[in-house]
Amino acid sequence: MRRRILIAKVGLDGHDRGAKVVARALKNAGFEVIYTGIRQSPEQVVATAIQEDVSLIGLSCLSGAHIPLFRRVMELLKEKNLDVPVFCGGTIPPSDVPILKKMGIKEVFGPGSSLKEIVEKVKEMIGDDRYSS
Repeated sequence: MRRRILIAKVGLDGHDRGAKVVARALKNAGFEVIYTGIRQSPEQVVATAIQEDVSLIGLSCLSGAHIPLFRRVMELLKEKNLDVPVFCGGTIPPSDVPILKKMGIKEVFGPGSSLKEIVEKVKEMIGDDRYSS
């Protein structure tokens, strides 16, 4: 069974090239990837995660509103008793990484993160030997 990963663009940010590149890299690595498209609310992201029965959620935000948006996603996951690891990326200042990790985000990929690094960390987060190098 292939593991399903949800890639979501949260908030009003309309720039999605990076999210699409990451989605493609994960797909090429053998994962099933569901991409939500732009301008998703935290509520839409969590509803899609439930509907698609995903193993992992990747959030992307370039607008600078990542902390409140990602916090809301994490709150909703907890409210729904959904134990799905979350990683994120975008234009995230290094000073925000500890805040995001404290709220439960497993990995934070900022500008300059390599696709190889992202794929390897996702394999670790999924915890399935079939995806190990």
